[in-house]
Amino acid sequence: MPRESWTAWPAREALSQAGVPRRRQVLKWIVRAVLVGLFFASVVREDVLRGWEYAVVAAGFAVCGAAIWRCFTTTLDRRLWASVGLLAVPVVAGVPAEWAGTHVTAAGLWCVAAVVAVERLPLGPGLGLAAVPLGAYVLTTRDSWAGTTATVAVVLLTGYSLRLDEEARGAGFRMLAQERAARRAEAETAALNERARIAREIHDVLAHSLSAQLVHLEAARLLVESGAERDQVLERIVSARGMAREGLAETRQALSALRGEMTRPEEFLRDLAAAQGAGLRVTGEPRPLPAEAGLAVRRVAQEALTNVRKHAPGARVDMEFSYLEGEVELAVHDGGARGKNTELAGSGAGYGLLGMRERAELLGGSLEAGPVGQGREGFLVRLKVPA
Repeated sequence: MPRESWTAWPAREALSQAGVPRRRQVLKWIVRAVLVGLFFASVVREDVLRGWEYAVVAAGFAVCGAAIWRCFTTTLDRRLWASVGLLAVPVVAGVPAEWAGTHVTAAGLWCVAAVVAVERLPLGPGLGLAAVPLGAYVLTTRDSWAGTTATVAVVLLTGYSLRLDEEARGAGFRMLAQERAARRAEAETAALNERARIAREIHDVLAHSLSAQLVHLEAARLLVESGAERDQVLERIVSARGMAREGLAETRQALSALRGEMTRPEEFLRDLAAAQGAGLRVTGEPRPLPAEAGLAVRRVAQEALTNVRKHAPGARVDMEFSYLEGEVELAVHDGGARGKNTELAGSGAGYGLLGMRERAELLGGSLEAGPVGQGREGFLVRLKVPA
C-alpha cells in the first residue's frame, strides 16, 4: 500500500453528509438508536450497578456521545490532534467503568472509539489510536481467545468497511460534480460556438452585400458630380438596389438555416444554376445535412459563380453536387477562365474563396481552387465537407 494511503485523510465528500439520501440518513439514526438500546440492555443484564450508578453511566455515556459527535466536525476540518483528544474521552471513560465492574460499558466505549478512529482518521493514526482501546479490551476481557480475536477483527473490519463505503460515496459525489461541471462547460462552449457561427454567417452575407452596394453608390455619386446622363446614374442605383435585395434574401436564408429551416442544398443549387445559366448534376442518395455543411455548400457555390462572372464572363459553367459516404462534394468548373489565377480569389470583406476554405477546414473538410490543368482550360473549385 502506498505511503500516502497511511497518512491521507478520507476525502471531504466522504467525511460529510454530501450526497447521502435522506432515507439513508434516517436509517443510520435508527441503527444508532437500536445499538444504544442494546448497549443499555446489556448493562442492565450485567447486573453490577445499583441505583444512582445507572445515572452516572448514562451521564458518562452522554458526555462520550457529545465528544464523538464533535469529533465528526473536527475530522471534517481535518484537525488531527483535536480529533484524537475527543476520541480519548470514551477511551479514558472506559477505565473507571471497568474498575467499577461494568465490563460491558467499558467494552462498548472502547469499541465505538476504535470504529470511529479507523473510519474517519488517516489510516495510520486511526489504527494506532484504535490499538489503545482494543488493547485495553483484550487485557480486561474474560472471553476466550477465539471470541476476543473475533471481536477485535469485527471492530476493525466494521470501521474499515464504513471508511470504504464513505470513500466510494465521496468518489461518486465528486464524479457527479465533475460531470455537472463538464456539462456546464459543454453548454457554454456550445453557446460560444453558436454565437461565432451566427456572427460568421451575418458577417459573410452583410459584408459582401454592403461592400457591393457601396461600390455602386460611390459610382453613382461620381457620375452625378461629373454631370453624367440620368440613365447611367439610374443604372448604378438600380444595381445597388438589387444588391440590397440579394443581401436581404441571403440574410433571411442564413437565419432560416441557423434555425434549421433550410431547404435541401440541391434545390438551392438548381435555382442558382437556373439564374446563372449554369449546368447542374446531382449524384448520390439525397439526405438531410447539418446546417453548417449546407451553408458551406451554398456559400461556395455563390462565391464560385461570382468569380466566374468577374474573371470569365460568358464562360460555360458546370456544377456537380454529390452525396458520398460520410461527406458531400461540390465541384464548380468553368470552361474559359481569363488569366492564370493560381491563388484563391477574394470578393470582399472575408467573403472570398479563402474565407470559404477556412469555413470548410473548420468543419473538417477541404476546399481546392485553381486551374484545371491536364490540357483542359478553365478554373475548378471543389468543396468536400463531412455530412
